[in-house]
Amino acid sequence: MTTAVAIGGPYESYVYAYPHKTAYRRLDPRPALAEAWAGERRDSLFLYLHIPFCEMRCGFCNLFTRTGAPEELVGAYLDALESQAAVAGDVLGPGARYASGAIGGGTPTYLTAAELTRLFDLAERITGGSPMPLSVETSPATATPDRLAVLAERGTTRVSIGVQSFVDAEARAAVRPQRREEVERALGAIRAAGFPVLNIDLIYGIDGQTERTWRHSLDAALAWRPEEIYLYPLYVRPLTGLARRGARDPEWDSARLTLYRAGRDHLLAAGYEQVSMRMFRLPGTDGGTAYDCQRDGMVGLGCGARSYTTALHYSYDYAVGASHVRAIIDRYVRLSPADFAVAHHGYRLDEEDRRRRHLIQSLLQAQGLDAAAYQARFGADPRDDFAAEFAALAERGWLADGGLALTPEGLAHSDAVGPALFSARARALMAEYDAR
Repeated sequence: MTTAVAIGGPYESYVYAYPHKTAYRRLDPRPALAEAWAGERRDSLFLYLHIPFCEMRCGFCNLFTRTGAPEELVGAYLDALESQAAVAGDVLGPGARYASGAIGGGTPTYLTAAELTRLFDLAERITGGSPMPLSVETSPATATPDRLAVLAERGTTRVSIGVQSFVDAEARAAVRPQRREEVERALGAIRAAGFPVLNIDLIYGIDGQTERTWRHSLDAALAWRPEEIYLYPLYVRPLTGLARRGARDPEWDSARLTLYRAGRDHLLAAGYEQVSMRMFRLPGTDGGTAYDCQRDGMVGLGCGARSYTTALHYSYDYAVGASHVRAIIDRYVRLSPADFAVAHHGYRLDEEDRRRRHLIQSLLQAQGLDAAAYQARFGADPRDDFAAEFAALAERGWLADGGLALTPEGLAHSDAVGPALFSARARALMAEYDAR
């Protein structure tokens, strides 16, 4: 199973899923969802709803989203989402149980309060209305009291807001025009609504950012004592606004690492615990979900959402460019119930992929890999399955005592470690993807 291990620079790619959607291809024939879910565990599912609309497109964003939408398109999208939810509910049956969920995008709170109410209504048709930990993403411009009231009334337990920087000039440099006063007003409204968990996203590596201004943003976030803080390195990806500004300084990697380490140390000194390279949280504020991302399935609703079974990850077509994203959304809103009953684009996971996915999703967490859990699932020791990979990490001094968890410096290089652990097949498909 072990393949050649090539570990690149510290910012190869953010691995939030295995494999990335650029490895997905059109499925032919298109498998029926009833077939894909046959025999799957349904007692601890994750529900994800995707809203592909934003009030603006940030310069660093390569998410599946479009700027603005006519009211009739939003209505048509919710109609399609409702139809898809009904089909998924029929496929999964009354025995399906959801451990947790999330609504992302895009910006879910781009929707009006009335549209958010409709979104929660259709979500409850698939979950049966059972309470569960639920995370919703928002932005400074759309975190308004009326929208937040709907989120609170419908059981949202975590709100995540993309601030990126509390320095107005840095926000503009990241092509995210916002004012500090707007950010503070949104944070005040979120705290007033009483959500158990507030997460604030910050970005390091922005043009003009220094260690002093980075600490200023960290301290401004800490003033709200958020239960979670995510620190993201700035990436400049193809077809994004920042990509049109040309090449970056060759010392950029070193500068981002310096800012990352400063931010990590500042949050640890402030009493936060590190969960992963990006995630820091106050001790005792875990959402308490029983969902196991290594093993449990995910049900994704919306044209940008993924769904996971043991052997198949599936979604719809993927794009970043505005015209292609709009075309995909336009096709999605015209799909029939029969179209929603099959998988269109996806990636079939073989045994090697399943083992690698488990390894990556465990090793990139601060707690590391549980060898006993891996053994129980796959009947093998992970150190035997991935001897060369572990040796390459150990050679760099990135493995802690015991060899199944990353050191702090190993975690700092998670965006190099993750891509290095992909299968040769997944890497080849991702490399062949024609960005559009």
